[in-house]
Amino acid sequence: MDKASRAVASAKLLLEAGDVDGACNRAYYAMFDAAKAALLWSGAPVEPTVARTHSGLISAFSLHLVKTGHIAVEFGRSMNRVSEIRLIADYTGDEVTTDKAQSAVTQAALFVDAISAALALPAPSKTNP
Repeated sequence: MDKASRAVASAKLLLEAGDVDGACNRAYYAMFDAAKAALLWSGAPVEPTVARTHSGLISAFSLHLVKTGHIAVEFGRSMNRVSEIRLIADYTGDEVTTDKAQSAVTQAALFVDAISAALALPAPSKTNP
């Protein structure tokens, strides 16, 4: 979670400096790292190789934490939205607006806060979804 918190702080700094692409990248990786921490906390039966890929981690997060009700559905949706924005920022060359970047940074901060709060609770029982 330390890595996720640092990524949110970096995203905010990059956004303030006018680097919207960098801010979107750091916002997404804050969420990625927090989701990874949440999966570890949950004890979900996820193969380490699955959690190394973006799509694998997002799918496992949804399956083991969102669909089971341990994490609110809105956070699963926000992770997907920020992932899409990051792909545009990092790979397409298309412009990401400042408003979209601000939204990504805000969503990432809320996501990291929510995951931090969840991790302060006892881990869910290890049942299959």
